Amino acid sequence: MMASAKKRKKWHKVKKGPFIVISSFLVIWFIGIASGEPVRVLEQAVRVCLSCIGIG
Repeated sequence: MMASAKKRKKWHKVKKGPFIVISSFLVIWFIGIASGEPVRVLEQAVRVCLSCIGIG
């Protein structure tokens, strides 16, 4: 009986910080994807690579 009481106490002491950080990261990540940022980043990367090669 004592073991189950200790497990319950540990569960109530779960830190909320990591959950808040991960959830805020996911929200910002989805906003970036929805606004088309990956396409813009890839376009800029192609321009930089082509200018380094000497084509662009």
